Amino acid sequence: MKNQELIKKFGQRIRQLREEQNLTQEELAERTGFHRTYIGMVERGERNISLRNIGVFAEYFGMTVGELMVFQ
Repeated sequence: MKNQELIKKFGQRIRQLREEQNLTQEELAERTGFHRTYIGMVERGERNISLRNIGVFAEYFGMTVGELMVFQ
């Protein structure tokens, strides 16, 4: 999988999980400690986020980093 494709797939995964919990980007931002615009950029595949931040998302959604990285 190419870099840009991986970044886009990750963003789609975050959006999917956020929407399953009926959260807005702003609510997810508040709960993870990120800025709302950062959440939007991640979901659109505009940010190549750090492993540390991937860990924050995994912890919030109650899964391992490996589980978070399973794309459909």
